[in-house]
Amino acid sequence: MQFLVYVLIYPLLWFISILPFPVFYFVSDCICFFMYRIIGYRKKTVRKNLELALPHLSHSERQIIEKKFYSHLCDLFLEMIKTLSISESEMDKRFVIRNLDVIKEAEAKGKSIALLTSHYASYEWSISINKHLAYDSFAIYKKIANPHFDKLVKKIRAKFGAQLITTKETIPTIEENYKNNKLGIYGFASDQSPKISRAFHWGNFFGESTPLQTGAEMLAKKFDMCMVFMHIRKVKRGFYEVEFEWLSEDPKTVPDFKITELFMKKVENQILEAPEFYLWTHKRWKHKR
Repeated sequence: MQFLVYVLIYPLLWFISILPFPVFYFVSDCICFFMYRIIGYRKKTVRKNLELALPHLSHSERQIIEKKFYSHLCDLFLEMIKTLSISESEMDKRFVIRNLDVIKEAEAKGKSIALLTSHYASYEWSISINKHLAYDSFAIYKKIANPHFDKLVKKIRAKFGAQLITTKETIPTIEENYKNNKLGIYGFASDQSPKISRAFHWGNFFGESTPLQTGAEMLAKKFDMCMVFMHIRKVKRGFYEVEFEWLSEDPKTVPDFKITELFMKKVENQILEAPEFYLWTHKRWKHKR
């Protein structure tokens, strides 16, 4: 049954991926109309999150952000599909790196790198940075239940050289590479809520007490990695820019959880620049202390 679903849907995905960009984004607008106006996909969660994070805005101001968010969400989903057929030159025009020297400086230190980012703007197209790096790249993701779609997602995200590893594979992979003196850059999207059983530290996110994902910091300290923040901006529809910022060159010298808190503060500031480009459908504040 899972294979049948895959066989039926894959041709549609491929057809969408080869559409010219004006038609491609028209399709996104159509999907957005049904998702937002007809289905109301996770609308209650989005509104609750916006109220918690942006209480200083009026109801009408948050509604504007809400509508823009759903448009961006549909763009984001389709842009992941677009990766199936997009050329390298087209990607270079649409996902621009402004200061690769920060990564090169980190590589020059002869240590692996923990690259932290958030579910903001085009975290999907961030896989394209891998072709600019000297290290092997590993992107951490959550495995999809349908093995055929899981294989497809791996194929899409590995197009520019990234190796996908599941959350369960992360520690064994880093540990093995460390023992073999194999340097790598590991991508962590560490802004969302961890399982409550793994909530080792609580901090503030938009003034709300919330458990923070501390795995990246713990692994960076254990395996002597540099830590860098990847700040992605949406310049206009279909076009993004990336800037890298240091979190810590030597995490072992920093008190526990301080780097995680610094990362979350950077995420918060990033969101405030343009809130509509954050993934508001996730129940970020579902756990209470």
